[in-house]
Amino acid sequence: QVQLVESGGGLVQAGGSLRLSCAASGRTFSSYGMGWFRQAPGKEREFVATISWSGGNTYYADSVKGRFIISRDNAKNTVYLQMNSLKPEDTAVYYCAATPGYYCSAYGCSTSSNYDYWGQGTQVTVSS
Repeated sequence: QVQLVESGGGLVQAGGSLRLSCAASGRTFSSYGMGWFRQAPGKEREFVATISWSGGNTYYADSVKGRFIISRDNAKNTVYLQMNSLKPEDTAVYYCAATPGYYCSAYGCSTSSNYDYWGQGTQVTVSS
């Protein structure tokens, strides 16, 4: 069982930066693949970024590639999402998620149905 708690959201102007954190409980965090997803009002939840258990594999949605960076610190049981050059269309509730599956842990996964554990979300609002 893994419990996830996101933090770091807030209000920022377009072009600004934020760093989201996701703190995980449990001794098996280092074996889980992790992902960030987001959901804007009236829209479905969408994939943002994923990272393998080792941190050696990462994958991004095209909409954030080159602007966002996902990373993890297994000693701190924490995964991060550094968001740069933010745009109003990045406004959403951001969720972190964990997956224990072998393939997703090794390579990361972009499909939400692969994830077993979810945080409560943190709001990011980008003003124009």
